[in-house]
Amino acid sequence: MGKYFGTDGFRGEANVTLTADHAFKVGRFLGWYYTQLRRRSGSDGPARIVIGKDTRRSSYMFEYSLVGGLVASGADAYLLHVTTTPSVAYVVRTDGFDCGIMISASHNPYYDNGIKLINGSGEKMDESIIALVEAYLDGCLVAFDRQWQELPMAKRDLIGRTVDYVSGRNRYIGYLISLGLYSFKGVKVGLDCANGSSWNIAKSVFDALGAKTYVINADPDGYNINTNAGSTHIDVLRKFVVENGLDVGFAYDGDADRCLCVDEKGNIITGDHILYIYGTYMKERGKLLANTVVTTVMSNFGLYKAFDEKGIDYAKTAVGDKYVYEYMMMNGCRLGGEQSGHIIFSKYASTGDGILTSLKMMEVMMAKKKTMSQLCEGLTIYPQVLKNVKVSDKRAAQDDPDVRAAVAEVAAKLGDTGRILVRESGTEPLVRVMVEAETEAVCQEYVDYVLDTIKAKGYAV
Repeated sequence: MGKYFGTDGFRGEANVTLTADHAFKVGRFLGWYYTQLRRRSGSDGPARIVIGKDTRRSSYMFEYSLVGGLVASGADAYLLHVTTTPSVAYVVRTDGFDCGIMISASHNPYYDNGIKLINGSGEKMDESIIALVEAYLDGCLVAFDRQWQELPMAKRDLIGRTVDYVSGRNRYIGYLISLGLYSFKGVKVGLDCANGSSWNIAKSVFDALGAKTYVINADPDGYNINTNAGSTHIDVLRKFVVENGLDVGFAYDGDADRCLCVDEKGNIITGDHILYIYGTYMKERGKLLANTVVTTVMSNFGLYKAFDEKGIDYAKTAVGDKYVYEYMMMNGCRLGGEQSGHIIFSKYASTGDGILTSLKMMEVMMAKKKTMSQLCEGLTIYPQVLKNVKVSDKRAAQDDPDVRAAVAEVAAKLGDTGRILVRESGTEPLVRVMVEAETEAVCQEYVDYVLDTIKAKGYAV
């Protein structure tokens, strides 16, 4: 990960760690860089860059700052306004933009924000371009075989323009509706829009497909995004589904690139459940290319046991939908995702898409004529305990012989009845210890055993 950009963009508290100046400079670089690429390929036209944003108050500030930088460098900025991250990826890919920008801090609180960069294929921006952006932010940019102290401003008729592009968002809505293979008529569906990007999109899609749609947390005010709402506060939707006798519920996060579900009984349907349900559905129809579902190391042990019983292979990547997608592209896989609800259907999208995920779950329900709880039969989610310890040296703590011996001892005791995972945080000085086993008591015991070993060796701070 870079100095400013992590696995999911440049994120931080608005005007504290991520400022309007940062956004202006990101716009300056992207506008200049992609216009230069066009010039070098023989095109006289300006770079075309599309921007979307979520409902945070600060998103307007960052949008205007980015636009200022883009047009000052000679690029044309196309505004989708409030929309979802996957819609930006879709529009970039289908409408021939040089790149896309999404202004969002996803599931974070309203006072945070972020800048996500999307390449011309609708995928997360290439690391090489991210490195150049960061170099420009630090005043040490080397590009096109020379060093740049500052980037030239566009002048006269080369100054860029701003274009209202809400039509792009509307085409994305039409695309989602086109993916509905079944009528949802008679199905009572609950949607929790997290007061975020999906608030003016999700209901339109479900209504168009005939569902009787019940919506909560679709009244954004700039401050209430993710506040006791959405996929990070799923108990709100659980209660809503049960109290209103709904058939199913879907909860999105702030930028709607992930989705968690609630079945008709109020049970939580995680990303692992979704991978099981749709992976099994694809397997049954002969559509599961490479017979493989891509997961991260944080997926539940129970998911792997269920896949073994179904004869479905699986891969495990590092945590982050970016790594899931990279593996899928390299190995021709059609389905992958994270426990948190970032699910990628590579035939239909180049990134996680919460609304698409909910449509795919509805498809399985309608095709099999089963409730969501019935679709989960055959999957047992094991109890999981995850604890963190702040350490002085993440690598030394994990490589210590006594710590490694403790981890090996736990793994031996668990055998094929569970697993232990020790990994470091990518953004904080933390070591994370996770155990899955048949009972929570066993999980607690083994996690504490490894943590106590780390502390006894003097790594904890």
